[in-house]
Amino acid sequence: MDYNEELVRECVSQSNSRLELWIHFLKTTRVRNMLELGVFQGEFSARLLDDCGSIEKYYMIDPWRHLDDWNKPANRDDNDFERFFAETKSKTEFAAEKRIILRGKTTEVVEDIADNELDFAYIDGDHTLKGITIDLIRLFPKIKVGGWIGGDDFSRTIWQHATIFEPTLVFPFAVYFAEAVDARIYALPYSQFLIEKDNAQPFEFIDLTGNYYRTSLREQFL
Repeated sequence: MDYNEELVRECVSQSNSRLELWIHFLKTTRVRNMLELGVFQGEFSARLLDDCGSIEKYYMIDPWRHLDDWNKPANRDDNDFERFFAETKSKTEFAAEKRIILRGKTTEVVEDIADNELDFAYIDGDHTLKGITIDLIRLFPKIKVGGWIGGDDFSRTIWQHATIFEPTLVFPFAVYFAEAVDARIYALPYSQFLIEKDNAQPFEFIDLTGNYYRTSLREQFL
């Protein structure tokens, strides 16, 4: 077991919630430049900015608008999203000198971030196959070697929501992506994942929960 795997395991062992896990991780790795994709009402952003003193630059990507082609429960009307946007700005105003708000979809705003700029990116986007594919492919070049991509909704079942909604495919697609770019990926508690961008480490899927034993989809579609 190398240093990075020990670090991740230590963060898991010291955490009792999703928020505790990422705060502990960001403090331990002393992340300076990071991105949150899928900010919604800004609660997660506010806690990270408040608790993690090493953060110097915090990009925030979210369309904050209704999307006609996004069939998920969080797709509200534009009035709700305007309120969520205002709440986000209010909650993070104390860190206004650190935050950079990029209002738009990933494809619309991601090039405002330089390649190899980020120590860490956290993806909590639309969770569909289309969404997680776009987010991982477009964000990976923005992460410096030695950096990380984490994310939410690493659901063991693609039917995270009712079947009237698009399936959630963060898992297993994130595993497929990690194998494609030859990167190590961890399954973490609280339906989280973490990809390590380290040229010295080849692809490996390390399941720290014991729950992600199958990455095929046939049985779920049946």
